[in-house]
Amino acid sequence: MNEHKSHQFLIHGAAELPSVSIDGYNIGLRDKEGFIGDRANTGAFLDKLEELRKLFRRQGDDPLGEAPTDELKRKQIDSLLTGDDLRAAALVHGAIEEFAQSLAAVIQRYLRTDTWKGTERIAIGGGFKESRVGKLAIARAEALLKAEKMAIQLRPIRHHPDEAGLIGSLHLMPAWSLAGHDGILAVDIGGKNIRAGVVISHIKDDADLAKAEVWKSELWHHVDDEPARGAAIERMVEMLEDLIACAHKAKLVLAPVIGIGCPGVIKPDGSIARGGQNLPGSNWESRKFNLPAALTKAIPEIAGEPTYIILHNDAVVQGLSEVPFMQDVKRWGVLTIGTGLGNARYTNKAAKQE
Repeated sequence: MNEHKSHQFLIHGAAELPSVSIDGYNIGLRDKEGFIGDRANTGAFLDKLEELRKLFRRQGDDPLGEAPTDELKRKQIDSLLTGDDLRAAALVHGAIEEFAQSLAAVIQRYLRTDTWKGTERIAIGGGFKESRVGKLAIARAEALLKAEKMAIQLRPIRHHPDEAGLIGSLHLMPAWSLAGHDGILAVDIGGKNIRAGVVISHIKDDADLAKAEVWKSELWHHVDDEPARGAAIERMVEMLEDLIACAHKAKLVLAPVIGIGCPGVIKPDGSIARGGQNLPGSNWESRKFNLPAALTKAIPEIAGEPTYIILHNDAVVQGLSEVPFMQDVKRWGVLTIGTGLGNARYTNKAAKQE
């Protein structure tokens, strides 16, 4: 890999990427009640479900039983939709309807901003879309928007969110940097988990990376361990070194690049300006801390070549996994529904030149 060329694309949190321009991300819209996005995250759905359960309790029994709402798993809630207890199914459908209305209202608010004007399609990611409840809420929100004469499409991200958060890293770098290699290392850092993986590009078979896949990954549920920042970095390095060894054993040729998705606003030098408060440990936003520098020091080379690290916002990266499937529109966005509501808006470069 040519060192001069490498440095040309190593701009952390870049607005200009090879195939898209990032018009904005991590927009924190507020009103008198607080952040707009808080009305359309996983917690908001559970709050709506709990409110409906309270209404049932006041009138008699709760069809969902004694289990606390925040302890219900996605599969449990999904099963209620198709179960024999019609009262339980009706309760869940009620929560879906209320959440869909909130999601549609949040989207309308985004679309009124200068950054999001003209958006034709929104990819919905995050763990919420993996449930049937989530898919129904997304479809219902689209119907509500169309009823308001808004020609906007809502589509769940094709990949599982855990994989999308890794696959998207391929689109942080130009195609020439992937040539001659089978894939790259990628990391997705979240408030509860850190996932690292080897992403195979299959660029020889499909230049637009539509066939990209996660070959192998490791997951660390760090929220259980409550590590300090330094310990979290050490564990991340161990995961990456394990993956490098596995790739070498499998005779996979890795590009000397690690793509990382991380919550928050990312500065060009790789430091985190804001939004890293839920990351393991503390002081991720410290001026004295730089994640790319820390990882480069720990893993100075990959397959005998100097290691280069590209860091961007995690919602941006998850959305980038959809680039091959968004070529029929000009302007599109991503919303990731999880503990928060991540957001990013893109303009396709090919479309921009028309």
